[in-house]
Amino acid sequence: MSYTADFLIEKRKAKWEELQSIDYDKELRRAIADELVTSADLLAEVRKYPEKLIELVFIVVDKSQRTMPFFLNAVQHEFMETLNKAIEDFKKGLITDISLLVLKGRQQGFTTLVTAYQLSQSILNRNFQGFTLADKSDNSEAIFQNKAKFPYSQLPDVLKPTEKFNNRKQLLFEKINSSWAVDTATKDVGRSRTVNFFHGSECAFWKDGIAPIQAALGEAFTKNCIKIFESTANGYNDYKTMWDSGVHINCFYEWWKTPEYRIDLISDDFKQEFLHKIDTKQDWIYERLRWLRDDKHLDIEQLYWYFNKYEGFINKDLIKQEYPCTPLEAFLLSGKNVFEVAVILARLEKVPQPLKVGYFTYDYDGLTITNIKWVNDRNGYIQIFGIPNVPQVTKYCIGGDTAGDGSDYFTGHVLDARTGEQVAKMKHKFDADQYTRQMYCLGKYYKDALIGIEANFDTFPIKELQRLGYPSQYVREAQDTYTGKTEKRFGFKTTSLTRPTIIWRLIEVVREHCNLINDKETLEELLTIVRNEKGRIEAPQGGHDDLMMGLAIAHEIRDQVVFTNEPIEVRAHYNFECEVRNEAQYDYGKEITVI
Repeated sequence: MSYTADFLIEKRKAKWEELQSIDYDKELRRAIADELVTSADLLAEVRKYPEKLIELVFIVVDKSQRTMPFFLNAVQHEFMETLNKAIEDFKKGLITDISLLVLKGRQQGFTTLVTAYQLSQSILNRNFQGFTLADKSDNSEAIFQNKAKFPYSQLPDVLKPTEKFNNRKQLLFEKINSSWAVDTATKDVGRSRTVNFFHGSECAFWKDGIAPIQAALGEAFTKNCIKIFESTANGYNDYKTMWDSGVHINCFYEWWKTPEYRIDLISDDFKQEFLHKIDTKQDWIYERLRWLRDDKHLDIEQLYWYFNKYEGFINKDLIKQEYPCTPLEAFLLSGKNVFEVAVILARLEKVPQPLKVGYFTYDYDGLTITNIKWVNDRNGYIQIFGIPNVPQVTKYCIGGDTAGDGSDYFTGHVLDARTGEQVAKMKHKFDADQYTRQMYCLGKYYKDALIGIEANFDTFPIKELQRLGYPSQYVREAQDTYTGKTEKRFGFKTTSLTRPTIIWRLIEVVREHCNLINDKETLEELLTIVRNEKGRIEAPQGGHDDLMMGLAIAHEIRDQVVFTNEPIEVRAHYNFECEVRNEAQYDYGKEITVI
């Protein structure tokens, strides 16, 4: 009779549940191993899915230091489904690279799983070359001894290929030209290797960063190399850059997906007291527990586990890094964030999809812009969240931030000037003339909206809008350095006085009216803004603040929008659930008359 791997795994689980005997399990593993070497179908199955070999014959030492069968938990199963899909997609030509980023909480079992997976590959297949890099030498030693050498030593003898050596933190099976090794991440590591399975453990904490090690290993990776970069977050560094790049398959696993992360409460009275605190107290931890209960639907045992972890930290902010609830939270620079993190995270849960994504086209003869049209493009750089009201009862303003020294983006935010709601956003790496023309079109579309562009680095957009005859630019007062007279000038000037003022105003908007911000990317950028050692509010190294500054300018210039005394229909915010999205009702793609 031929058995499937799933059938044997279920039998092993049932016997373990019944007997809880590692000695009986050892005999069962020997019998399963004998079946493996005699059944071609079973062997083919585990070669295709090496994680099944783990559940058939591997053992593991759990967090209570108990030796037990290695059965994958829910998070590990979910990861294996993602990895197997990536492998299949690569074989079908749907993707050109198998590279997974695993962002996780503490002790969810990924290093243990990936190490066991590589061991399975190395004993099942010829010419397998696996390689793991750890953040520190003692961690690489622990991976070798506890997660590789010991589990390998407990395998049934019939499954062990002949070893040449298993020292130097390496298992080498010479006859099948297969090996697995672990080392410490340094900038020159691995240059002479050939690697078809790579695992970066806690790579956000590598001393030299990820970039130089990627460069060193680049030629070592085979074309079909599986690459897994796994880590808890460590602020804004190479790992965050990789996460944001869109090149890799991002895998995030919330802490509550780990079943054992729960604590029973000692009595009903204690449970009721704990629930009462969650309902009534305003401390951050209780606000977080309310969110986890009401939005994420966690049970009280999970909430109490999280509360106990929080109470155990001296630096309470570390809970966000060690046991994150969202990927964004994991990367936050704990304790330095300027904007209200909890408020923004709650808004991100409910942020709407844009009604339209695209850009404007136009005719330009060197003097004027005519024939403005909207083009739908899913990769466009303008997101529309609110259609201009008809008849003309709403007025708009647009705040813009230029690209500085060229390393940042040009941005623009359109606000309903009465309510402050964000109705459109633009972000792109333009040339200054292209940016100006898109701002012109955006302003004309939103009924000659008041435009205020940052005037510090590049005044070209301001002067060009004036030359093109744009009718409504923000006006500031400036003192002439020669005559000392006060003059009127276009554009918003950011100074040591105005910059903190407009940012503090935006901080208030986020805290009190975060529902007015509709763009996901803007909210995500606000989460990254920190106060540096000198107290200056800015983006972290490698980050950007262009969206923040553009939005802050937009809110600052609202006061200069002129309203008439005619009745105004005011909507606090759009009802996005009921917004009619029939494209025939909108003027996208139709000519916009330029006055």
